[in-house]
Amino acid sequence: MKPPVWKITLVLAIAVLAISTSAIFSRLAFEAAGTRALGFSLVLAASRLTLAALILLPTWGKVRLSQQSARAIGLAVAAGLFLAVHFPAWITSLGYTSIAASTTLVTTNPIWVSLLSWIWFREKITSTSATGIAIAIAGGILIGFGDAGSGDLGSNPILGNFLALIGAWAVSFYLLLGREAQRQGISLGGYMAVAYSTAALVLLPMPFLFGGTYAGHSPPVYFYILLMAILPQLVGHSGLNWAVLWMSPTLVTLSILFEPLGASFGGYLIFGEVPTIQVFAGAVLLLAGVAVVAIGHGTERQGHKKEL
Repeated sequence: MKPPVWKITLVLAIAVLAISTSAIFSRLAFEAAGTRALGFSLVLAASRLTLAALILLPTWGKVRLSQQSARAIGLAVAAGLFLAVHFPAWITSLGYTSIAASTTLVTTNPIWVSLLSWIWFREKITSTSATGIAIAIAGGILIGFGDAGSGDLGSNPILGNFLALIGAWAVSFYLLLGREAQRQGISLGGYMAVAYSTAALVLLPMPFLFGGTYAGHSPPVYFYILLMAILPQLVGHSGLNWAVLWMSPTLVTLSILFEPLGASFGGYLIFGEVPTIQVFAGAVLLLAGVAVVAIGHGTERQGHKKEL
């Protein structure tokens, strides 16, 4: 039975707020460790997913893989592989570009999810929704690139922005594969256990290949890693995985576009990254775009009801 709309909306709102903390905790961990090297970024990504997988360990007793379809398990494993690409790329980007630019570019996945949904699932994109996506993305671009001269923009913005874009591509596949895995019969808890564990196993040895180490960091580093595992990972990503089962993945990923607003505000409060007028203009465009898409989906649903 499909949950009521208010419950889906509430879970999605909490999830978006939770993932908005990810960039802040990552940047705080960078500062506490005194490095932004790739090896340390991989430590953050691997530790975050490993802790989340360990916290979910009790659910493995309820996951009877023998009773799950091979396709569902395969899709969950594939989603975990894309998750293992998403986090290192995006977390590393935060060491080279601003929080606003990184979080904005990594949330351009509505474009890629819409295109993939059209190609893969034959889901139609209405003209209203397409217009809303264009407006929202335009706002996201303004937020991402309108912060010149504010706070710490990083040492290589072009590289950082490209890494964030790779993170967006990877998470788009992750969301779509996660929805299909659950539609094939695997439970949300089972899906998260398989996907998170897969990503953790892939990432665990990676830091050693790039000069990283799990030991010898200050206590605040481990504290921020724990917060990353609980809030943005378990609360945020788990909420998104649940919501995408009950609504269009395009709507879910458009809701994620609110992440740059929360992350940018946190960046201002904690790191002094002051948004420019372009960032504020981008925020207005982004919100307008999300509203247009919501109206487009509402109109489409009403049309289907009339046909019935």
